[in-house]
Amino acid sequence: MGKPLIAGNWKMHGTAESARKLATQLSQHRSQDAVAEMIVFPPLLHIPAVSDILATSSISIGAQNVSQYSNGAYTGEVSAEMLLDQGCKYVLVGHSERRAVFGESDQTVAEKFRAAQNAGVIPILCVGESFSQRQQDATLEVVAKQISAVIDLVGLDKVCQSVIAYEPVWAIGTGETASPEQAQEVHAAIRTQLGKAGRSTTLLYGGSVNKGNAAELFKQPDINGGLVGGASLEADEFMNIAQLVEA
Repeated sequence: MGKPLIAGNWKMHGTAESARKLATQLSQHRSQDAVAEMIVFPPLLHIPAVSDILATSSISIGAQNVSQYSNGAYTGEVSAEMLLDQGCKYVLVGHSERRAVFGESDQTVAEKFRAAQNAGVIPILCVGESFSQRQQDATLEVVAKQISAVIDLVGLDKVCQSVIAYEPVWAIGTGETASPEQAQEVHAAIRTQLGKAGRSTTLLYGGSVNKGNAAELFKQPDINGGLVGGASLEADEFMNIAQLVEA
């Protein structure tokens, strides 16, 4: 079974000052002996400041996006090597907002996954279905296809060495969330797709996770933690959710 993990995606929120304040609050309340690994994903410009504050803590740093290209003539892009240089251990790839708003295809997501892994940054592969796809009972097909695109490019073993986050698109930032049973069904299907090598892969649930619904979600046998959005911007609530991962 995958290791317990709690990740906070700060998205495009805050200033350098608010990022430093939040990082400081987390570092003061996070025990070095905590069972679950905690990761925060600040906006790109705030990563250096947050990384400095969390350097002596048990909290890891991640980036919200990465280029599929290595260093070179790619104006505006940020390579995995640059993220690693700034202390990033993890990076999100394939988040639904990147897919839907910025048009990233399964192939692009797979290439970003490969770039991150080749540089030594652990990708958190985000997968999930839209509301219409769930209505059409296509959830498992959609998720399997998104994962298969990465497997086809890098191989099953490399995918199993990453983290996978199931985030139903219809539940992100809406206040809606998949029921524990719905979430477990998808996580179990992902675990089956990964096969024997995927038994130790960490699988997260994301989609309006908060302290009110986290406990039941994290009790499910194939859910190892959460990818938290808005609730991760409040230190107390994020810490409460983290404690539920460890319960």
